[in-house]
Amino acid sequence: MKLSQFHSLLRDEFGDGLASVLLSDTRLTEFSDLTPRQLLDAGEEPRIVWLAICRSQGVPKERWLGKNKPKRHAD
Repeated sequence: MKLSQFHSLLRDEFGDGLASVLLSDTRLTEFSDLTPRQLLDAGEEPRIVWLAICRSQGVPKERWLGKNKPKRHAD
């Protein structure tokens, strides 16, 4: 997962405001209470950080790969 996709999933799931707060203020117990931002800055894989956020925030597993969006049809 690219970092841009991580940020997109975070905003899609939580909205811009909460996404920013989660990124900098959430302490992930499975990573010694580091924040997602600290983990990413230290080089942790964005996918691993995203899944840890999903678990800590109770995101349903069916949305761990992103919210289902309606398919667009070509004109």
